[in-house]
Amino acid sequence: MTKIDNPTCSECRQLHCYRHDARYPKHCATTALDEGERAELAALYGGADPEDSRLAHAAAEVEGLYYGKINRVEETVAFARRIGADRIGIGTCFGLIEETRVLVKILRLAGFKTFAALCKVGSIDKTEMGIAEDLKIKCDSYEAGCNPVLQARLLNRENTGLNIVMGLCVGHDSLFVKHSDAPVTTMVVKDRVLGHNPVAALYTVGSYSARLVDHERLKSL
Repeated sequence: MTKIDNPTCSECRQLHCYRHDARYPKHCATTALDEGERAELAALYGGADPEDSRLAHAAAEVEGLYYGKINRVEETVAFARRIGADRIGIGTCFGLIEETRVLVKILRLAGFKTFAALCKVGSIDKTEMGIAEDLKIKCDSYEAGCNPVLQARLLNRENTGLNIVMGLCVGHDSLFVKHSDAPVTTMVVKDRVLGHNPVAALYTVGSYSARLVDHERLKSL
């Protein structure tokens, strides 16, 4: 097994921070936390930062009340209600617009106002974005690039209290979160190969997805 010079939580085999067990590995970030930072974090969640406190308390309440009882769509409804977000934005992938329509129906039934922004909004050709023609899916044709910055801006203009990611591409989701004024939660993550269920690759890394641990192949991506 390869030695890791600076181990973090992924190398821990104890995970005792959950129950505050006395036994911790030497590299544990919990034991490295000084009392000043511990007090600062407790105060932050306790109300020193009203926005962080509001989100943290709402998330904890949803988890405590509904753990293992409701699905993520329902959890999002419960969370949005607890943070007072009556206006919900959705940054959606073109390929998930039908699922977005269903989500919008559910959110409206729950009493929220919804605003959706499609990934291709603005319809700017990829070459206008500085992307080479040979990097298009179909070369020598008009191909609108994803526009997560505009998606976020459109939802910002609607003064949404919570924004939802619906299957935005890897990286495009990063830009959307960066430019969103409202807190962002994810409903669907993009995985075109695995039906938007990327964890399946991790479940099958010892069999069907063995290529994921091919060092040379990973270097070539």
